[in-house]
Amino acid sequence: MAEKTYQQEIEEWRKQRDEGIRKENSWLALYGLNWLKLGKNKLGSDASCEVQLPARIPAQIGYLDYNGKFVTFHIEPNADVKINRKKTDFAILQTDEAEQPSFIEIMGVHIVIIQRGKRFGARIWDNEREERKNFPPRLWYEVNEQFRITAAYHAYERQKMSYFPDVTGERAEFPVEGYVEFSFNGATYQLDVNKEDENALFIRFWDLTSKEETYPTGRYLSAEIEKNGSVMLDFNKAYSPPCAFTNFATCVFAPEQNKLDFKIPAGEKYAKH
Repeated sequence: MAEKTYQQEIEEWRKQRDEGIRKENSWLALYGLNWLKLGKNKLGSDASCEVQLPARIPAQIGYLDYNGKFVTFHIEPNADVKINRKKTDFAILQTDEAEQPSFIEIMGVHIVIIQRGKRFGARIWDNEREERKNFPPRLWYEVNEQFRITAAYHAYERQKMSYFPDVTGERAEFPVEGYVEFSFNGATYQLDVNKEDENALFIRFWDLTSKEETYPTGRYLSAEIEKNGSVMLDFNKAYSPPCAFTNFATCVFAPEQNKLDFKIPAGEKYAKH
């Protein structure tokens, strides 16, 4: 069997990225995100509910009680509700930051409590959303090997904490273990990175295409550290954050130190849907 060309590998990777946002409980299945107020937050399809669910759900399923530190779920008698696949009428809910979050299931709708800084919200998926099938395909630049750049990874002597802006208008603090350094058009650049595991890096960056052609607050890129410490920055695999596809994501964007002063016309474009 003939070995795949680089072009074919990229096209296959891009197809998988497009399929990924259309799966069950994926970004295009997101139905809503309701930030919780202190006290009772009614949950159901009725317009008076603080946490709005699709019309096929009963008018009120119960309520989420938020005390500023955690959330409890009080469920109406005989309501068809499961938490982590077990039927119940009450639960103390674990957020998405917990090792085992509490996943609520109601007639094909899935809900999890998310925690962003000091705020708690109910994120809702509805796998019956038409957007899973009808959302336009993702748009990409032509594959350009000029933007497949070898870089070097450098660990900071001591892990530093850095602030990253997010879609809520707040700044999220993340540990930064090191940076990648690379040269382009005679200049040297550095990008702070977050390590996902021992050798996997996650990079949030912004470049001049973000002004008109790509997502305005920057894109994402994954890379791996090779045994010799080198890193292949393949910007043909640069992709948009989930906020490019849904209003209900809580994306974290590129920090100031990761803003590049040149264009990278490679990877994903922004269709402005």
